[in-house]
Amino acid sequence: MSRLDGALREVHRMDELAAGDSFLHRVHPLWKLLLTLWYLVLTASFPRYALSGLLGMSLYWISGFSIADLSLREALARTRWILGALFLVGIANPLLDRVPVLTLAGVPVSGGMISLATLFVKGLFAALASYLLIATTTLEEICWAMRLLRIPKLPVTVTMLTYRYLVLLMQEARRMSLACGLRCPGEKGVPFSIWGAFAGQMLLRTMERGERVYESMTLRGFHGEFPPPSRGTVRGGFVWFVLWLCALAFVRAAPIFELAGRRLFG
Repeated sequence: MSRLDGALREVHRMDELAAGDSFLHRVHPLWKLLLTLWYLVLTASFPRYALSGLLGMSLYWISGFSIADLSLREALARTRWILGALFLVGIANPLLDRVPVLTLAGVPVSGGMISLATLFVKGLFAALASYLLIATTTLEEICWAMRLLRIPKLPVTVTMLTYRYLVLLMQEARRMSLACGLRCPGEKGVPFSIWGAFAGQMLLRTMERGERVYESMTLRGFHGEFPPPSRGTVRGGFVWFVLWLCALAFVRAAPIFELAGRRLFG
């Protein structure tokens, strides 16, 4: 029960963040989506030992969090599972690559340690950049940007309706769990003997409610295409988009960050 409440609070919290009114919220979703994709590609392209150069990519999400007034602590709390998975993926690197590549305060550091840190930082930066997009752009706006990129209507619509359907599913599960708890006060959770009936009834109730929601959308003029966003225009934020496009490319290509890292570690 508490987990369902927590999941619903997380969904509503993200919707509240995306409905903000900062400059970054008002930038057209197309530019934010393209810039996020560009950032992810550049971040993933860094070599496994280019840790010092990779740190320069933090300028993007640091400035974005400041402009949109987002909490870094809150973002890290929501991405902790991703970071834990990345650590487990790269934990074998120090065992496989033991050759020292630099000295830090007189202590030799192996290539495996550097590659592990690089992998972790890449995942952290990618998660924070994605969080920045989701926290400043509603799902409807992201779907509209995807349609502007000529992505087929079917997968975009399925993505949007699946997100809404999952919210309905969690709401129905919460109601049914509450009803089950009131009828079986001595049980901890749903009894195993009624799991099948519980899941089937929850699915049927969610589908029925989803059909009512879809009928309401149809009556309001929805025919498979999303209306344009109410805030931001295609030109709005274009200068911001171009400046960050060039700045990120410079950070990726310029050797100044590598030289700074060599002076720091060497």
